[in-house]
Amino acid sequence: MDVLFLSRLQFAAATYFHFLFVPLTLGLSILIALMETKYVRTGDVTYQRMAKFWGKIFLVNFAVGVVTGITLEFQFGTNWANYSKYVGDVFGSLLAIEASVAFFLESTFIAVWALGWKRLSPKAHAISIWLVALASNISAFWILTANAWMQNPVGYVIRGGRAELENFWALITQSFALHEIFHTLAGSYILSGFFVMAISSYYLLKRQHIDFFKRSFAMGVTMALIFSVAEVIQGHMNGAEVAKYQPAKLAAMESFWETKAYAPQYLFIIPDEKNERNLVEFGAMPGMLSMLAYHSPKATVKGLKDFPKDERPPVAITFWSFRIMVALGFLFPILAFLGWLKRKTIENYPRLLRLFLYALPLPYIALQAGWTLTEVGRQPWVVYGVLKTKDAVSMIDRSQVLFSFVGLVGLYTIIGLIALYLIVKFVKEGPEVAQQ
Repeated sequence: MDVLFLSRLQFAAATYFHFLFVPLTLGLSILIALMETKYVRTGDVTYQRMAKFWGKIFLVNFAVGVVTGITLEFQFGTNWANYSKYVGDVFGSLLAIEASVAFFLESTFIAVWALGWKRLSPKAHAISIWLVALASNISAFWILTANAWMQNPVGYVIRGGRAELENFWALITQSFALHEIFHTLAGSYILSGFFVMAISSYYLLKRQHIDFFKRSFAMGVTMALIFSVAEVIQGHMNGAEVAKYQPAKLAAMESFWETKAYAPQYLFIIPDEKNERNLVEFGAMPGMLSMLAYHSPKATVKGLKDFPKDERPPVAITFWSFRIMVALGFLFPILAFLGWLKRKTIENYPRLLRLFLYALPLPYIALQAGWTLTEVGRQPWVVYGVLKTKDAVSMIDRSQVLFSFVGLVGLYTIIGLIALYLIVKFVKEGPEVAQQ
C-alpha cells in the first residue's frame, strides 16, 4: 500500500463516518423546527416534548458531525497538499464561506436553542431552531457546491500553474451543482423521515407513549414520502447530468463497453472488468439506456472501450453502488406510501411497524452507496478532466499516512461507540413526562 492508496483509504473512511451523522442532522433539524412551530401555534405541550426528545438525538449527531468534519478538512493540508495548492483558490473559497457564514450561524443558534428552553419565549425558541435548520442546510449547499465543482469544474482559469476562480456566479449556479445539492439533501430528508418512523415504530410496538409516537410517525412518514417520490424523479434528471458531463462514469454505472446507438439497458448484469466484457447480460431493453441518458432511443452512448484505460473509473464498484442506490431509491416511496396510508391507525399494524423498524439501516446504505458512486465514479480524476488523483497527493512518507490512518480509525471507533451509546440511551429513556 503506497501513499496514494493509504491517503485515499483514510479520506474514504473519514468521509463515510462523517456522512453517517450529517444527513440526520439536516432533516431532523427541520422536523424539530416544525414540532416547535406546532407547539407555538397550538399550545399543545406534546409537540414541545417531541422537540425535546428528538432534539437530544439531534445534538449527538450534530456534535459528532462537527468533530469529524473538522478532521476531514485537515486532510486537505496533510494528505492532499498538491490538490490544495492547485485548486485552493476555487475550492477553498467555498469552504471559507461555509465556515465563516453558515457554520458560525449554525453553531451560535444551536447553543441558544439547547440552553434556551427556560430562558426564551416559545416563539423565540422556535425561531432559534429554524435558524439552525436553515444554517445547516446552507452549510450543505456550500460543501456540495464545492464537491460539484470537482465533478464538473466551471468558472475558473489555469494561471501560473494553478486553478484560479474567475466566475463565482457560474460556480454556484451550474446545473450539476444544483442537481447534486437537491439529490443529496433529499436523501438526507428521506433518512431522517425513516429514522423517526423506525424509533416511533419501536415504541408503538411496545404500546408505550402511543399518541406521542403516532404524531412523530406521521411527521416522519410525510417527510419520507414527499422526498422519496421527489428523489426518484430528480434521480433521472441527475443521471442525465452525469451522461452529459461524465460519460465515463455513465458507462461504468451500466457496465457498458461498446459504443452504439439504441443502447440497451439490462435488468441483470455481471461485469467482467478484467476482460472488458460482461459475463452475464439478462433482460435487454433496446434503446432504454439511450433514452434514459439522452432522452432519445436513437442516441449514441459511448462505451468504456472508447475511453483510455487510465481514464476509466473502477467498473465493479461504480456499477454495484449504482444498483444498490437505485434499488433502494425505488423501495423507499413504496414503504413510505404504505406508512402514510396507515398513519392514523399505525399502532394496529405490528407487521408494518416491524418492517419500518428493520428498514432503519436502508437509507444509510443508500446514501453511502450514492457517495461511493459519486466519488469512485469520478476516478481517476480528483477534479474531473483537470487534475488526477495521483497528482494531488502530498509528498509524505508512507509511515506517516499509515500512522494517521490507524489513529483516525481508532479515534472514530471510540467516537462512534460513544455516539451510539448516547443515542440508544436517549431513545430508551423515552420522552419527558408532561409537567402539570
